[in-house]
Amino acid sequence: MEQILIIDDNELVCQTLAQLIGRMGMQASWETTLAKGMESARCGRYDVVFLDIHLPDGNGLNIIQELRSMELPPEIIIITGFSDENGAEIAIQSGAWDYIEKNTSLQNMQLSLSRAIQYRKQKMEKALRVALRRDAIIGKSPPMAACIDQAAQAANCDSPVLISGETGTGKELFARVIHENSRQAAANFVVVDCSALPENLVESILFGHQKGAFTGAVANRDGLILQAHRGTLFLDEIGELPLGIQKNFLRVLQEKRFRPLGGKKECFSDFRLISATNRDLAEMVRQGLFRQDLYYRICALHIQLPPLRERRQDIPALTFHRLERASALMKQPPHGTAPDFLEALAAFGWPGNVRELFNVIDSVLAAASDEPVLFATHLPPAIRTNAIKHKLMTAKVLNNPAMANPSKIQPTGEPQEPLPPFKTYLDEAKARYLERLIGQCGANVGEACRLSGLSRAYLYQLLQKFRKSAL
Repeated sequence: MEQILIIDDNELVCQTLAQLIGRMGMQASWETTLAKGMESARCGRYDVVFLDIHLPDGNGLNIIQELRSMELPPEIIIITGFSDENGAEIAIQSGAWDYIEKNTSLQNMQLSLSRAIQYRKQKMEKALRVALRRDAIIGKSPPMAACIDQAAQAANCDSPVLISGETGTGKELFARVIHENSRQAAANFVVVDCSALPENLVESILFGHQKGAFTGAVANRDGLILQAHRGTLFLDEIGELPLGIQKNFLRVLQEKRFRPLGGKKECFSDFRLISATNRDLAEMVRQGLFRQDLYYRICALHIQLPPLRERRQDIPALTFHRLERASALMKQPPHGTAPDFLEALAAFGWPGNVRELFNVIDSVLAAASDEPVLFATHLPPAIRTNAIKHKLMTAKVLNNPAMANPSKIQPTGEPQEPLPPFKTYLDEAKARYLERLIGQCGANVGEACRLSGLSRAYLYQLLQKFRKSAL
């Protein structure tokens, strides 16, 4: 019997849904707070969770990732007392099955639940996560777990995949894992770095050429598209592909046929396409810098890789993995790590993401040589300085007597405003920041994300919390 959990602070809503679920032959239970709801979700095996947004102890959207990271994650149906486009986008991007207003008909809720159960049964039968061979992907954080599930889905079909993320997040690594787990695994994995293609040779490199097609073409040459026949063509940094080539490449995707430069006959290549970019292609489409029709063709499946700062809990595992591999290559015994070494790594922002972390570890090992234990002092000055600042700030907040006990603050002779709670102060600061951000960017979401450094989902979450609707 399917198990359904309802998390809603309105007991009437809980009772009504429970009765509906019972009539459908399923078993329902409910909780009225986030804390109790998460406790029940961890202890039980639920197929679907009906989740309210506004609860007494927090926002329901904030626990979607935790629910989705469970060993057998339930499908999540968001139920809310009022519609909100930003909230709906956050919910769906976070992995929710559906987003429903409470004032909708019970028939709609029943239909959504039935479809969620049907989808879950199909997904459980495939057991995608178990089938995926992913030894090279390190990390078990909720953001990575979601990406791994998406990679498993991509490996089990032939649809084009777009992998986006900041530089150094592992886009090519994910592309290789998808290829190695797909039906194309026995054929070539052909990498094309679009940012390094000379504009005057792009067509020749991709489509190939016949002898005499242009000055210097002294022999026939197969293009990379033909080399990817029955395999995978990986277009890295596809946002850099010249507009003139995008039109020609779109036809190749549609027809699987192309004509080499100087050739009289068309060639056929049955390849699977995986693309990657660190740019916002949707924004480039709006600006006329990327073809809309090509964009829709390449992103049948979209995997958004998180930056390292959004999955800090994976840093120790990544560090130990790189230490073992680098030590083996250098033929050195494994190094131990002091607590301050890992603490310093965890406190750093890592603008270059995993690639930067690995480069730092490699340089540390080269400098430490045969020293058996790595300490924070082995790290570059910028990382050590950041760790010290972080430690001093933490100590200041925890140990400053004036901050710990406001009654001991000495008067200055001028009346002082009452000190607000720290959370209230932070909320007010965030609201002021959003006002300025909206003032500068207007409705341009991509520009707002670029200036603020925030992800699109988190920006929408802040806008929803502080009731802004300008974006």
